[in-house]
Amino acid sequence: MTITRILVANRGEIARRVFRTASDMGISTVAVYSDGDANAPFVGDADMSVALGGTSAAESYLDGAKILAAAQRSGADAIHPGYGFLSENAVFAQSVIDAGITWVGPPPSAIAQMGDKLSAKRMMNDASVPTLPSIEVTDDTDVFAASEDIGYPVLVKASAGGGGKGMRIVQQPSELTDAIAGSKREAASSFGNDTVFLERYLPAPRHVEIQVLGDQHGTVLHLFERECSIQRRHQKIIEEAPSSAVTPTMRDRMGAAAVAAVEAIGYYSAGTVEFLLNGEGDGAEFFFLEVNTRLQVEHPVTEEITGLDLVREMVRVADGEPLGYAQADLTITGHAIEARLYAEDPANGFLPATGTIEIWEPATSPSARYDTGVEAGSEVSVEFDPMLAKVIVHAPTRREASLRLALALERTRIAGTVTNRDFLVATLRTEEFLAGDTTTDFIDRVQIDGQRQPSPAEQVAACVGVALRSQAINRAAAKQLTFMPSGFRNSSMPDEEMLLVSGDTELTTRYRRGRDGSFRISVADGDTMIATIHDTDGDAVDFDIDGLRSSMSISRLGDTWHVATVSGSVELSQLSPFPDTGNEAVDGGQVAPMPGKILVVGVAVGDQVEAGQVLVLMEAMKMEHQITAPAAGEVTEVMVEVGEQVDNGALLVVVVAATE
Repeated sequence: MTITRILVANRGEIARRVFRTASDMGISTVAVYSDGDANAPFVGDADMSVALGGTSAAESYLDGAKILAAAQRSGADAIHPGYGFLSENAVFAQSVIDAGITWVGPPPSAIAQMGDKLSAKRMMNDASVPTLPSIEVTDDTDVFAASEDIGYPVLVKASAGGGGKGMRIVQQPSELTDAIAGSKREAASSFGNDTVFLERYLPAPRHVEIQVLGDQHGTVLHLFERECSIQRRHQKIIEEAPSSAVTPTMRDRMGAAAVAAVEAIGYYSAGTVEFLLNGEGDGAEFFFLEVNTRLQVEHPVTEEITGLDLVREMVRVADGEPLGYAQADLTITGHAIEARLYAEDPANGFLPATGTIEIWEPATSPSARYDTGVEAGSEVSVEFDPMLAKVIVHAPTRREASLRLALALERTRIAGTVTNRDFLVATLRTEEFLAGDTTTDFIDRVQIDGQRQPSPAEQVAACVGVALRSQAINRAAAKQLTFMPSGFRNSSMPDEEMLLVSGDTELTTRYRRGRDGSFRISVADGDTMIATIHDTDGDAVDFDIDGLRSSMSISRLGDTWHVATVSGSVELSQLSPFPDTGNEAVDGGQVAPMPGKILVVGVAVGDQVEAGQVLVLMEAMKMEHQITAPAAGEVTEVMVEVGEQVDNGALLVVVVAATE
């Protein structure tokens, strides 16, 4: 049966990605959406859309019955699951097929066999693929003895799902019980299955995966490797293809192992076999990690180096077409790197962030591919993963791809929520990354600043740009004397003044317009400069300072000016000249770092606590976050209870520090 209308059982970036290819293939598209996604860009991209109702994933994108009903109502004859949600749910895949709808993915039997990581590892052992020692955690398991047998550190890992959820590293026995409990809760919340297991943990391997692709006529190929070693919380943030550590000999060995692994389960469609690579060169060891029976988030880097559209191949395979090419026909061209742009705060433990995307402008140069689910006005909520976009660059060499991607990210204008953009740019430019020294401990080992610190000269230039932009806005908004030039005075008056702050630095900026249209400006009592505006176009201001000319994009959101300079973004807060009469923070108060749900309240009023002791456990964006005591002391107030939803900054617990 030829596919004519495809429903994507997903949201955001991956839904838009599938719609794009489907449309190019002449296939109409259907979106499904939760209540909170009613106005999301992916909904507008589809030819038609169906409301699922509900706000959470469980009430919408994880409800297979609702999605099947939407397919039948819209006349969709195929369903593509994207990644996450129901993409690796064998029961759902079978229900799609049973309903007479084409499933754009692997056979349900393969999903079932590989969906449980424990059974997958057993199959790989039977197939002589090297695996790491592991033990399932059941009610009868002596987890302390099991961990001793495996050897510390051990990894507690969810048997279902992926994406770093339900994973904990345990360094010593005292951490084991809490780690298992936390992993089980997170796994149940994310995947509806709280089965976990213990596995040997390699502190500093490389994460290398092989892309496989098969048709329904018995052909299975590998599309070479991707390296995904730059991770936080076991989630990938930078991926590349090919890996700088994989030799041609190792590539052949790993590719052959991956193909053999999926051939053993009758696999077709796109999939990924993940390995941990320990060591360098042809003699390195690799260990089976898992099989992802779906399209991976990082699939674009493989597309860039092979020239294949993996979504197109998945649709062709689902339609019964043969691949039409052999392993020998595939080659690697150049190097591709993908960076995941998240709403999260690297300077605060990579905690997810929420908010409204007020500014979203992808860079126009250098050339980069943006796979994104957001636009200006999009909301980042606590209900779903906070990834905003994937930015991908393809270049002749790895170094050129790294530097080009860094520049594209730097020139991307984004405001409204905290992001990891500066962290990504800094990572791509480190000597360690450029040298290919990219083991999974990279972030802890290299210690990259989470937020870029603009130089004093850049701060000064940004202040000048803001002063020029501000006076132009004020002049344009004037209701009287509109024919007068900006800053006109018929008597001796003080200079105009703006109280600007960059980080902890106050940069009082004073300016006066001259008769020739130029401006005398000083910043933080520094030397007087002469600035001249050459052109303005929307937020863009083209000006020079003492003859040094540059162009900046300058936008104001509330009391904050967002300035895009040639070296990156600078944020300047504009202070009121009047005193702040707002309330002071509560002394000893511990607040919610983001909106979320209270899972555990571990203390009561009157309790004595130690520094680092967990006070409250909360869940946001399907991840658990611990609120801990900053110092030893006494709990004097507990403001929340289990099950309560709290806003960002909500007061949770008050701890009065102990006095000596």
